[in-house]
Amino acid sequence: MAQNKEVVKRVEWRINNVGDGSSEISGHGCYMWEMTTRLAMKLYIFVKKAWEIGVNDPRKFIHCLKVGIALTAVSLFYYMKPLYDGVGGNAMWAVMTVVVVFEHTAGATIYKTINRICGTSLAGFLAFGVHWVASKAGDEFEPVIVGVSIFLLASAATFSRFIPTIKARFDYGAMIFILTFSVISISGYRIEKLMDMAQQRISTILIGTCLCIIVSLTICPIWAGQELHVLVTGNLDKLANSLQGCVAQYFNHSESSAEVNNEESNKKLIGYKCVLSSKATEDVMANLARWEPAHGRFNFRHPWKQYLKIAASMRSCASCIDALIGCINSENKAPDHIKKNMSNISLKVGANCASLIRELAITMKNMTKSSKVDILVMEMNNSAQELQDLLKSYPSLVNPSSSPNNAQDTETEVASKIEISLMEIIQVVTIASLLIEIVARVKCIGKCVEELSDLAKFQPAMCDKSKHHTVDNKINPDQDKDEEAINNKLQIV
Repeated sequence: MAQNKEVVKRVEWRINNVGDGSSEISGHGCYMWEMTTRLAMKLYIFVKKAWEIGVNDPRKFIHCLKVGIALTAVSLFYYMKPLYDGVGGNAMWAVMTVVVVFEHTAGATIYKTINRICGTSLAGFLAFGVHWVASKAGDEFEPVIVGVSIFLLASAATFSRFIPTIKARFDYGAMIFILTFSVISISGYRIEKLMDMAQQRISTILIGTCLCIIVSLTICPIWAGQELHVLVTGNLDKLANSLQGCVAQYFNHSESSAEVNNEESNKKLIGYKCVLSSKATEDVMANLARWEPAHGRFNFRHPWKQYLKIAASMRSCASCIDALIGCINSENKAPDHIKKNMSNISLKVGANCASLIRELAITMKNMTKSSKVDILVMEMNNSAQELQDLLKSYPSLVNPSSSPNNAQDTETEVASKIEISLMEIIQVVTIASLLIEIVARVKCIGKCVEELSDLAKFQPAMCDKSKHHTVDNKINPDQDKDEEAINNKLQIV
């Protein structure tokens, strides 16, 4: 019996071990399958996002093809024997130049190209001169002269990168100068034919940079100036939508339609944030646009700096809209009957400001002077004046006739009444004051756009001329006098 029990225990032990092994194998198999599925899903999501990026902006895909074309063309200097013999083993510098210099926009490519050529050439000539002086001084003083020259010139070039004007236009060139001068100066101590090495490297860099400019300007060029133009005009539309949307949301707010229009209104309200966060991009694009040649309707001396002034005035207006939205979302809510007193005129001010901003955006997009701007400015000023008059004629905070025993009211009771009245109207009055301030800042945007139209020599719109002639046939001859009177009023304003 004891032997039988031992045999049974051994069989049970083997069966348990076999069962545990199969479960472990199946568990590992499920884990591997789950990991494979997750990796495949992540790869699918990555490919889908990459495809969406290319579909939304095909120019990114075109830029990738342009880089591939430039690298393939410059690699011929390494593959073809005659070309390789012409530039020697430094042909790889041409490939490195294409990789480093080729950028998304034509302005960025030209900026890096010119900086690289100037920095390499200047550093090469200075390094050769230092090497010639050091070689004449003898073997003992040669490393000292080279080391001192590297210390002085590298320190001076590094310090120049902190100067704002040089940093904005020649920062990349200063860095290339430091790199090239250090490499050639140190190599000249061991290499005898320093002039040949410097000449070959400069020639390969010229080949790479010229190839980058040719490919960037001939195959679907992407202009930094055009990107800046589109960015500023698009921000004008976003600013108008945010302004009109926040005013309409506050004064036309109703509980029944709040949930339905919540998503749509929020999308419009976010637009002003793009205006506030676009300063760095605008500065970079304006700097790169100065390096570009004349293209499209932009002249060679197009006033790109004026776009920065327009953007600055837009950010000033956007900051005021930010304060307006903060006031709208505050916890202290005004009663509906108080909001109704100012709703019509406030909506009118917001709509007039938005209409003027949109007309300024159209003026910049078409690069034509619009005759509607003066009329819209007049309407905006009139509505702002009406809002100011309404604020001045607003009833007193405490109505003396509301209490039969006014003479007997204590100071604490009067103070409590004033405090309650203030809490009721403070939000509406603040919003009205901000709208008046926004009107003044929209005027600044209009002045900056007008300066741009004068500097860039915008032409009058053809549709305005045609409308002017058709109206003249229907309206009496006294219209010219009326128009002169309106223009004189505008000049006085």
